[in-house]
Amino acid sequence: MQRQRSILGTACVVSCIVSSALITSCGGDGAGGNATPATTRSSASESGAWFREVAAQRGLDFVHRRNGERQNYWVPEISSGGVAFFDFDGDGALDIYCVQSGSLEPPGSGPGRNKLYKGDGKGGFTDVTAGSGVDDMGYGHGVCTGDYDGDGDLDLYVANLGPNKLFRNDGGGRFTDVTAEAGVAGNAWSAGCVFADYDLDGDYDLFVVNNLSWSQAIERICRTTRGERDYCAPTNYNAPSTDTLFRNDGNGRFTDVSEEVGLPATSGTGWGVAVADFNGDRYPDFYVTNDGMPNAMWYSDGNGKFTDEARKLGCAVNGNGRSEAGMGVQVVDLKNDGNWGLFMTHVRDESNTYYASKNGVWADKTNVTGLGASSMKYTGFGMGFADFDQDGLLDLFIANGRVALFRPLLREDAPYAEPNQLYRGIGDGKFDELPSPTAEPLIATSRAAAFGDMDNDGDVDICYIDSNESVKLLENVAPKVGGWVGFRLLDKGGSDALGSVVRLELEGRSAAPVQTKVLQTSYSFCAANDHRLQFGTGEAGAVKQLSVTWPDGSRSQHGPFELGRYHVLQQPGT
Repeated sequence: MQRQRSILGTACVVSCIVSSALITSCGGDGAGGNATPATTRSSASESGAWFREVAAQRGLDFVHRRNGERQNYWVPEISSGGVAFFDFDGDGALDIYCVQSGSLEPPGSGPGRNKLYKGDGKGGFTDVTAGSGVDDMGYGHGVCTGDYDGDGDLDLYVANLGPNKLFRNDGGGRFTDVTAEAGVAGNAWSAGCVFADYDLDGDYDLFVVNNLSWSQAIERICRTTRGERDYCAPTNYNAPSTDTLFRNDGNGRFTDVSEEVGLPATSGTGWGVAVADFNGDRYPDFYVTNDGMPNAMWYSDGNGKFTDEARKLGCAVNGNGRSEAGMGVQVVDLKNDGNWGLFMTHVRDESNTYYASKNGVWADKTNVTGLGASSMKYTGFGMGFADFDQDGLLDLFIANGRVALFRPLLREDAPYAEPNQLYRGIGDGKFDELPSPTAEPLIATSRAAAFGDMDNDGDVDICYIDSNESVKLLENVAPKVGGWVGFRLLDKGGSDALGSVVRLELEGRSAAPVQTKVLQTSYSFCAANDHRLQFGTGEAGAVKQLSVTWPDGSRSQHGPFELGRYHVLQQPGT
């Protein structure tokens, strides 16, 4: 959060065997296909809007609280709150988990707890927090999901200011807080997190991004150029932190191997994390966005050691050689040419940034995407690429909200509020900005944003946190240009095969006939996302072939597949 400040002082299966892989087509109510939404679609799409806000009518009553009304201007307040789309009970319907903040006196006190909502697969949700075991009262920031114990259901890890929480999914709508016995509490200000098998031993390890080494004792008094009290930028504190890697020992416990693998070599003010095999050696690498400091690219050497190669490879600072205020981040192949890119959000007066890779080297290519200049007057947090209109090209949603006071205010009762943004993909990795995601712009202080198909109709919906306000749920009502197909990938043990790379080849489509995605639920900002992959297919008539590179490096080919359905594939050799 880079801002100019004067400093005055201190103070989130059904199965059948087909062609050596488990493949299931899911359709109808609850499991996928053309399920009927809970309510009929409104005229929002007729007005040109791609989304309509439906949180209250669909059963979501979560209200985020962050302590800001006390006007302490403590920096953790301005970015707090996380959200997750995940299927906790394995019924094929996405559920929602909202991460609360509360009060910093002490952290995690005050009104509100985290909330869990069960989805019905048609876009409706019911509060099932009571008795679930996940109503944590820590000062929450982020959340990630993954099956760390290999029992086939998704577990929850909540990143807090102070001790984090690991909730083991016991089935039947019950979770158990196993933080102490698992050894993954930490005591930092944590934000992003991700489950990934960094050592390829078959179970999911845990990477946690930490921000400042913060306490109330280091707080400072900052003011705008108009003399108004405001939040300080992280760089005012000179208290960067280091990130944490917990190795899964396979017996319900984790070991902190951060020092052993080399993470203390780079400190920062981290927010987001993206994971993929960026250098082609099969082992997951981690990219961390830092706020006002160079970003980090942790390359694995395959022998349990990591080296920050961001400066060397060209993805630490922007094309002008300047550090930016890195927030949300996502791995994406914008041109579908097999080369990964990294897109990240930033503060006002910095553009959001897109780094493209080729032959192992990264370059700032923001200007050619159309995503740069239009973002300069906003502060981006949550973000996600998805084909919202199913034309076969990725689109982009960005959740915005200020971190510093600027005049004029867009809402007198919410001084950090500003509108969110929606971009339509036009091909070749380029985008046009649309007027607004919704018919009437929703102006608020948006933070974490999660992406998933909440009603199993094949298109991607959005749930996001507005700071100090009610949660928002955006139903996708975009006019559809073409069809869709979706996939859930399972490893040999039946857990989601995080880190798998999918290459989809379509029949009957001349433009962008191939699409490439990596399966990772942790992207955006402090959010967890749908564990299924959705593809818009445009005018294509069928999937010609799906090629999967599994986390262990093995490969398999599948297809053809019927459009308009979710298909479940399990890694061959089960």
